[in-house]
Amino acid sequence: MRRLSLISIVLVVLFSCNEVEKLEQQTKKAKNIILLIGDGMGVTQIYAAMSVSEKPLSFEKFKHIGFHKTHSATDFVTDSGAGGTALSTGNKTRNKCISVDTSGNPLKTILEYAEENQLATGLISTSSILHATPAAFIAHEQSRYNYENIALDFLDVDIDVFIGGGKKQFVDREDKLNLIDSLRKNQYNVIDGINNFNPEADGKFAVFTADEHNPEYVNGRGDMLPVSTEKAIKSLSKHEKGFFLMVEGSQIDWGGEDNDIDYVINETIDFDNAIAKALEFAIEDGETLVIVTSDHETGGLSIVDGDLETKTIITEFSIDYHTAVMVPVFAFGPGAEEFGGIYENTAIFEKMMKAFGFSK
Repeated sequence: MRRLSLISIVLVVLFSCNEVEKLEQQTKKAKNIILLIGDGMGVTQIYAAMSVSEKPLSFEKFKHIGFHKTHSATDFVTDSGAGGTALSTGNKTRNKCISVDTSGNPLKTILEYAEENQLATGLISTSSILHATPAAFIAHEQSRYNYENIALDFLDVDIDVFIGGGKKQFVDREDKLNLIDSLRKNQYNVIDGINNFNPEADGKFAVFTADEHNPEYVNGRGDMLPVSTEKAIKSLSKHEKGFFLMVEGSQIDWGGEDNDIDYVINETIDFDNAIAKALEFAIEDGETLVIVTSDHETGGLSIVDGDLETKTIITEFSIDYHTAVMVPVFAFGPGAEEFGGIYENTAIFEKMMKAFGFSK
């Protein structure tokens, strides 16, 4: 009887501890969220990079992994405008739209919710900062190609740090406005080049890394993405209430459209280096949720053969545009357990809102 009683007590204690742990997981909020989007990146792009990399990739550190469905409101195959809108607002819309619904009405983004809740905010892209994915977090346009209008939209929010190409649309405009002067009037430090950005300095930062798009990694961009990620985190983490940061590895998509496997792999490994910076901060900080995903897959990439000893692969592309396949989601930190399973792309927004404890 005593032995049975002792076993019963142990079981009750273990059950209670498990329940407390579950409760803590459910109630602990994320102070910060870093959302990293590999544009055009599917499972095959990731495994291709893993197969040839000289060292293990950061993707392998995640324990909470899911998949999201990428279709837009009107098309089985999404574009980056609708894909970005789903991630940023929790709503599906028409292809080419930027954070407006199918009737053209503006949709509030997670970045705008973060600002409303007095968090710091940031955007980084290896393309123009006005391109579809970063634009979906800050602008509201019926066409992703309204670059000059998207640049104007940057003046309507109070984003703390943005880093990317696209300076041309701020200075060389049809309406002759000089938006660089407007940014300065809005208390921005306007900086050319990531090396000139000091994250220890106070204030808001508009960091332009190219007049239009940045070059690809092997043609001169180098470590701009991981360096930008590290510096943006240092700058934003000074804000006591927390921050939201979106980081885009834009050119995985472009490599897929070119059916160029070397381009795809180089950009995916570069993106992984940015993930490493986010994870390094999150592990030390303990209050940061890191989410890594994609807006869609590009190229219909498949790996048909390879040799892990020589780190070589043989690949084939089936198309030079996007496909409709589900794409992976990786999560680490408070609320990461919410990201397992299969769900719509719009659920990413809902899960971020829950992690932050925001209400609509």
